[in-house]
Amino acid sequence: MIKITRNKVALGVLVTLMSLTSCQDYLDIEPKDKLNSDQVYRDVFDADAVVVGIYGKFMGLAKKYIILNELRADLMSPTANADMYLQQISEHAVTADNPYANPKDFYEVINNCNDALKNFKIMVDENKMDQGEFNERYSDIGTLRSWLYLQLGMHYGEVPYITEPISDIDDVQNENLYPRLSLTELINELVDFTEGLPYTSPYSANSTLVIDVDGYNTAKFFINKECLLGDLQLWANHYTQAAAHYKTVMETGSTGADAFYYDTYRVIYTLPNTVDIGIEYERNQEQDVRSLISSNSDGWRSIFAREQDARWNNEWIWSLPFDSNFAPQNPFIDLFSNQGGDYLVKPSQEAMDLWDGEAQRNGFSYDARGSKVSYHVINGQPVIMKYLFKYLDTDSNLPFDVFQTGGDWFLYRAATLHLRYAEAANRDNQHRIADALLNFGLQSAYTVDGVTDVTDIEQTHQPFPYDFDARQGDFPFFRGPWYRNNGLRGRAFVERAEVLGDSLTSIENNLIKESGLELAYEGNRWGDLVRVALRRNDPAFLADKVYEKLYKDGNPKADEVRSKLMNTDNWYLPFVWKEDE
Repeated sequence: MIKITRNKVALGVLVTLMSLTSCQDYLDIEPKDKLNSDQVYRDVFDADAVVVGIYGKFMGLAKKYIILNELRADLMSPTANADMYLQQISEHAVTADNPYANPKDFYEVINNCNDALKNFKIMVDENKMDQGEFNERYSDIGTLRSWLYLQLGMHYGEVPYITEPISDIDDVQNENLYPRLSLTELINELVDFTEGLPYTSPYSANSTLVIDVDGYNTAKFFINKECLLGDLQLWANHYTQAAAHYKTVMETGSTGADAFYYDTYRVIYTLPNTVDIGIEYERNQEQDVRSLISSNSDGWRSIFAREQDARWNNEWIWSLPFDSNFAPQNPFIDLFSNQGGDYLVKPSQEAMDLWDGEAQRNGFSYDARGSKVSYHVINGQPVIMKYLFKYLDTDSNLPFDVFQTGGDWFLYRAATLHLRYAEAANRDNQHRIADALLNFGLQSAYTVDGVTDVTDIEQTHQPFPYDFDARQGDFPFFRGPWYRNNGLRGRAFVERAEVLGDSLTSIENNLIKESGLELAYEGNRWGDLVRVALRRNDPAFLADKVYEKLYKDGNPKADEVRSKLMNTDNWYLPFVWKEDE
């Protein structure tokens, strides 16, 4: 067995482990014979290999995850190169043989999770790993399984909820063996299970799964449990509980004395002539469009391109890397790039119009997160860029090296966290806090004009999870943990999103719009639309947005699709798979 030993393993070894198609591939030291659990689950190093093998299998879902969550919604469209199956996804006319709608690969990963969870319990009972090691690994894989089920629920509406390993994965289709739960029933089951897990923090720093190699740390390869718990509670409409889970992650930087005490997961303001991750212009050149700071190591663009340095760690909560030298292959180059890729999907006209409809605080009439970063026009074609900055030279628009196809699967970051927290807070009647996190930050929202003593201002005076201290004063001296928070639109350098009419509905509309502007193509859009439309009992909230995409793209089926989506039963994919896939 290869032992994963802290500080003694090359990153390539870990990537190799993650590239395996299943745990069994890695553990099969006798290729001609199938191993039994006694040969697989022997000690904590075997358990680590199982965890890494599951994440390797999980990475095979990256392309499907993006297609289902973005192409079904309003911000992504198929190109002329797309096949009929991608067209079906975009037009909500999916046939049973559509490979992108096949749920089987989700259940293959779930079945691996179920096998691991069952055997981890046996291992701890037999003292093959200690209770702490069990708690971390069991909770990680249990949370990943819940994430997979949440995806299935939002896309298929009714799915079987299976928590024990099964010998024939195709039996999942048999409703007599595995009856299907509605989305609401499924969410309730996921909340109960995931809230009951014994460990909710990231892997401890001394875990054998957390390694530092050549400046690269593996800690954020693994799902953040508190974020997923927040998402589940948000879907369940338990807003205080959701906010509590999110706030726990938002306060990650509140402990320790590192240099980024005030910055971690707090969406801070940016300063010209410093290395930051916001939309910014060279000092005193804000009126010159050419002075936008945008490179792979500085500015908002660098969120998706920079190496795993301190600023990367301030933003990213969950991200998985693809490596050129190992399987699975990075699927995003073929999906997005018109240089060395197949160029199958692109930003919709509706998405481009949303960015162009914003105003920057220097008067420029567009959101620089759009055409300056999220997409570029290359050879006359709009190209989604978030996944391509490590592949394409943006000066020449050509690949740095066609054989270097590494990249990242972006899964969760601080902006996602703030938007979800604000959504929960707004629904929990904390409108001022939600609006502050969306716009220009907590200090700005809680400042009193003319008052210089900040002892009793620039803070919320609320109990957890709505307690924020953004004080910044010198007489007396205060620096609250949130004094650098600048809000999402503050960091993006755009004008505030105004509250018009009813605060709850207006702020929620602003948040969902902002999620599109900030998180486009990161796999959040379909879930956002479904969650809010269901909560409001308003199918038009979703149907209208899909209609706008199709209409602006000149799709003659726009009206037909809108009418179809006014019936919530038509939001979901057919639960059918081809057994030979």
